[in-house]
Amino acid sequence: MASGDVITFLDSHCECTEGWLEPLLARIAANKTTVVCPVINIISDETFEYINGTDVTQVGGFDWRMIFTWHIVPKTEKYRIHFDRTAPVRSPTMAGGLFSIHREFFEQLGTYDPGFDVWGGENLEISFKIWMCGGTLEIVPCSHVGHVFRKRSPHKYPPGSYNVMSRNNKRLADVWLDEYKHLYYAAHPEVAVVSPGDISERISLRNSLQCKSFRWYLQEVYPEAVFPIEFYGIVGVRHTSINACLDHKRAFNHARSKNKDKGKEAPSIELWGCHNGSVQSFIYTKNEELRMEAYCLDFSMSTNSLFFFKCHGHGGNQQWKYLKETSTFIHGGTGLCLSLPLPTERHKSPWKPIVLPCTGSQDQQWTLDIRQPGNVYL
Repeated sequence: MASGDVITFLDSHCECTEGWLEPLLARIAANKTTVVCPVINIISDETFEYINGTDVTQVGGFDWRMIFTWHIVPKTEKYRIHFDRTAPVRSPTMAGGLFSIHREFFEQLGTYDPGFDVWGGENLEISFKIWMCGGTLEIVPCSHVGHVFRKRSPHKYPPGSYNVMSRNNKRLADVWLDEYKHLYYAAHPEVAVVSPGDISERISLRNSLQCKSFRWYLQEVYPEAVFPIEFYGIVGVRHTSINACLDHKRAFNHARSKNKDKGKEAPSIELWGCHNGSVQSFIYTKNEELRMEAYCLDFSMSTNSLFFFKCHGHGGNQQWKYLKETSTFIHGGTGLCLSLPLPTERHKSPWKPIVLPCTGSQDQQWTLDIRQPGNVYL
C-alpha cells in the first residue's frame, strides 16, 4: 500500500530522464487536485534508441470507439498559456501509463474502477473522473519519460463469455457518459448488449462527489471531441406509406474505409425494409445533421445521390431540416426535399432516395422515429 503523499504510475517499459520528477511534484504541491503527466518520448522497440522530443505538441482525446487518441494542442489552450513552451498544458485525457497524482485525491476519486479487467478504458475513466470531479489534468513540458511503443498488444485476455474491452467500456459509458452513451452505443451496438457487472458503487461514488455532467466536460474541457454536444436523439428515417427506411450500411462502411478508391463514386444511401438495426440508425443533431460517428449525410447535385462525408459543421449540403407538420426533410444547401426514387427508377434494386423540388406529394413524406431521445427536443 502506497504511503507517500504522491503516487506515480510508470509502465515497466519506460526510461526516465534526469530531473523528470521534480516538475510533476511541483504542480501537485501547488494544488493537490492537479494530476500531471510527463511528455512521453519514444524509445525504439527494435534498437532501444531514445528519440527525444521537446515541446508539448499533442494532448489526449478519444474516438468513437472510446479509445485514447492524440491530437494537436488546440489554439484556445495555446492562447491560455500565452504560447509559453514551458507552461503545463491541459489535456482532456491521458494515455494512462505515466502520471503522478496526490494520494488523497486518488483515493477520493475511488482509485481505479476495480470492476475493470486486464486493460482498456481505465485511462479514460480516470481522466473523466479527474475533470468532472474537481481536478485538472496536465502534461508538463519540463518532465520527459521515454516509452517503448510495441507493435502489438502484450495483454492476454482470460477466456470467458464476454469481451474484456467491451465490458470495460460498458462500465465506463454507463457510469460517466450520461446521455452521450447512446451515441457510443449507436456506433457500437455490440457494446450496448454487454453486461457491465455491478456499477452501483461507482454511480454512488459519482453522486457523493457531486461530479459535473459529461455535457459540461464536452463543453468546457473537450469541445473538440467527436461527440456532438446537442442532439435530438438516435433516429430512424421511415417512409410514411411504404415499409422503407434509410439504410447506410454500404455508404457508412465506404466512408470510414481507409482503402477507398478515390476515382470511384461513393455508394449511395439505400432504402430497405425497416428494422431497428444500427445500419438504419442515425444521430440527428441540433445542427440538423443526420450522422454516424464523424460522417454526415451529404448530397451531390451532379449525381442526385445521398452519401456519407466527413462532418464539417457548416450546414449546407449536410443540413436536413425536418418539418413535422408536413413530414418532409428539406435539404439545407438546395431547398429540395428528400424523396423516393422516380417511378422510372423503381425497377432497380435496391431503391436509392433522391432530392427533388418540394411538392408535398406522398413520395416526400417521412417519419422521424426517435429511438432514443437526446438532450434537446424537436
